Amino acid sequence: MRRHVVSRGRLASSSRPSPHLHTQRRSLATEASSLPQKDCSSITPPYPKLLKNLATVRRVIGDRPLTLAEKILYSHIHEPERTLANGIKRGETYLQLKPERVAMQDASAQMALLQFMSAGMSRCAVPASIHCDHLIQAAEGAEKDLERSIVTNQEVFDFLESAARKYGIEFWKPGSGIIHQIVLENYAAPGMLMLGTDSHTPNAGGLGMLAIGVGGADAVDALTGTPWELKAPRIIGVHLTGQLNGWATPKDLILHLAGKLTVRGGTGSILEYFGPGVFNQSCTGLATVANMGAEVGATTSTFPYTPGMRAYLQATGRAPVAAAADKAARSGFLSPDEHAEYDEIIQINLSELEPTINGPFTPDLATPLSKFGSFVKENGWKDELSAALIGSCTNSSYEDMTSVADLARQAKQAGLKTKVPFLCTPGSEQIRATIERDQITKELEDIGATVLANACGPCIGQWKREDKKGEENAILTSFNRNFKSRNDGNRLTMNFLASPTVVTAMAFSGKLSFNPMTDSITTPSGESFRFTPPRGKDLPEAGFTAGETRYYPTPTPEPQPETEVVIRPDSQRLERLEPFPSHFGEGSGNPRGLELPPLKVLMRVRGKCTTDHISAAGPWLKYKGHLTNISENLLITAVNDEGGDVNVAFDHDHSPSESETDTIPAVAKRFKARNQPWALIVDENYGEGSAREHAALQPRFYGCAMIVARSFARIHETNLKKQGVLPLWFVDKADYGRIGSGDVVETLGLADLLEGRNTSDRAIRLRVTPRNGGEAFEVPVRHTMSADQLKWLRAGSALNYIRAQIAAEGAQ
Repeated sequence: MRRHVVSRGRLASSSRPSPHLHTQRRSLATEASSLPQKDCSSITPPYPKLLKNLATVRRVIGDRPLTLAEKILYSHIHEPERTLANGIKRGETYLQLKPERVAMQDASAQMALLQFMSAGMSRCAVPASIHCDHLIQAAEGAEKDLERSIVTNQEVFDFLESAARKYGIEFWKPGSGIIHQIVLENYAAPGMLMLGTDSHTPNAGGLGMLAIGVGGADAVDALTGTPWELKAPRIIGVHLTGQLNGWATPKDLILHLAGKLTVRGGTGSILEYFGPGVFNQSCTGLATVANMGAEVGATTSTFPYTPGMRAYLQATGRAPVAAAADKAARSGFLSPDEHAEYDEIIQINLSELEPTINGPFTPDLATPLSKFGSFVKENGWKDELSAALIGSCTNSSYEDMTSVADLARQAKQAGLKTKVPFLCTPGSEQIRATIERDQITKELEDIGATVLANACGPCIGQWKREDKKGEENAILTSFNRNFKSRNDGNRLTMNFLASPTVVTAMAFSGKLSFNPMTDSITTPSGESFRFTPPRGKDLPEAGFTAGETRYYPTPTPEPQPETEVVIRPDSQRLERLEPFPSHFGEGSGNPRGLELPPLKVLMRVRGKCTTDHISAAGPWLKYKGHLTNISENLLITAVNDEGGDVNVAFDHDHSPSESETDTIPAVAKRFKARNQPWALIVDENYGEGSAREHAALQPRFYGCAMIVARSFARIHETNLKKQGVLPLWFVDKADYGRIGSGDVVETLGLADLLEGRNTSDRAIRLRVTPRNGGEAFEVPVRHTMSADQLKWLRAGSALNYIRAQIAAEGAQ
């Protein structure tokens, strides 16, 4: 562990303001709320229980100073005396945790629920919610888009609603809003531990909790009451001083940090922000920062409890949660201990931060706004903006919308309208109704905006874009992710990420080189106009309004076990899951005992391969509940390192009637038809991006048993383990280039590992037999499998193991 004190990793007492101090933010609005007070019994963390558990952990590991992230994490450890028998070492110790809540969006909830159903339980072990936000396509505007999407996806929504009714899950209907904004408004609470089946679940960290994105199989752990396993993360401290001013926003903080850390810099770590600069931010601003921690690979992000969090809880009808958090804060639970040690400290002076634009094609390519025009020119791109989009789960709060509305008012007074399509997405029905009541929607529409449905839309590829098809063009968005083809299906669309205010201002210029801090626009009357820095409001002065409550669920519903879960026998959208077979034991056909069977290498994947590459979204979202159909998109945008082609794989054992090359899923299906298990060789940070468990389910469905990488993204590596695919890391990254398609790879030492005779992370080696008849050779690899994860592998999947455990308990 690298240790520094505020420059060396220790938290000085002067850098931790009391959570009861007054903030200096310029626009903290009234704490009054027009919303009715919620029943907070199921959403208030059990602070006395958590504090008691934390005290037990301190006794076991020694009463050393803890970071905030450690306090929250360790207070949720299941049976700490047993789990921590050998202490805790960050980056090494596996923790058995008991999350308090699960949230699922409609695309990922399908597979999560199909897996949960096969576990054989009658109700969820923890409160859970389903949010219909991913399947709504943006095309014409909110009303028409919502109506069309409900018709198009009716059978999926019927399935989700019936499953929710059967198992007692809160069901948020289409139109209610984006999962992460709704969680922040309704469920998030300081000190809570929550899992969500989406990589941007950490958004809820804006309320001082740990919210972690996982695959559906991980969610099933929590839903079944099975302790959820996580390797104790490293803790990166981000020490904030100063105060944002001018055009700088919380979005610019995380865009700047992404540039410093890169897409891999936070892997295996929690980002914990502290220092006086934290207490100058709104709750929703902190949520924006936490949201995009996913873009640097962080497990999650969190902040100490602040007055802004208290005000937000009260404004959203959760005053009892705020009162309970106030009491917990006085005990020291919701802030780090003095002299807490971080693995790394990053110092950021907010007063020196300027707006930043990140991209294209990766969220960590950061350019200060003042240098962006030169950056565009140096790369030879057209100085032309084709569309501007604001909203998404990252930036769709009341504060974001009022800041943008300030610019809209300035522009309207100058006689300006946007020069490019300007699309705005409210984060929730509550936000939509509130900004409509406060005339913000009208102000945006007056300058040319199209307001979309309360859903993810263009951010995740649900954008029916009719222009610029196949053309190189540039869009500016306030989204969080900008991989190729992600937004409109066009690989040539360059998506640059920025704050909502910078995106909006540039929409009036239509040029990428426009700098709203310094540049002017000529008005229709010939005058020169320059924006003044926008000002927004954290919370609405008249309180929030709920809007259309028909979209909302019944709070804490009781299960209705007589409900039949709706899946049509002939459905092309939904398919009941069959358990994956084990690689070992009777019926496996494996002649090598507890070693994996001989594996044929399907391909060597070159360079960046995100979960978007492995399992594309966009039009494929409709098959999220149908594993056979969605597997047709396996790796269709991945690059084969042997030849450099996209979506081309070699079949060196093809029959005379088959071609030597075909698409990647087609060759994978050939291997499956021959009962030939296979392996992939992949590059750095394999599986970065969305928490898309289909990226693990699909290769397993076609027969993949092992993936060997230069490095893995955290969520994807866990998803592979859950589905019974063995992920291995090259010890020498140069060995990546020594193994090619058609080679046969065999594990050596896996049997000893499974039997507990060798628990080293270097227990496994690989024997490679080249397809060209060359001499076989061995490759050293390392694994990250825990004792429980090895049980998953042996059973064929985590779900197989859980099902067996539940059955054994029922038989007692």
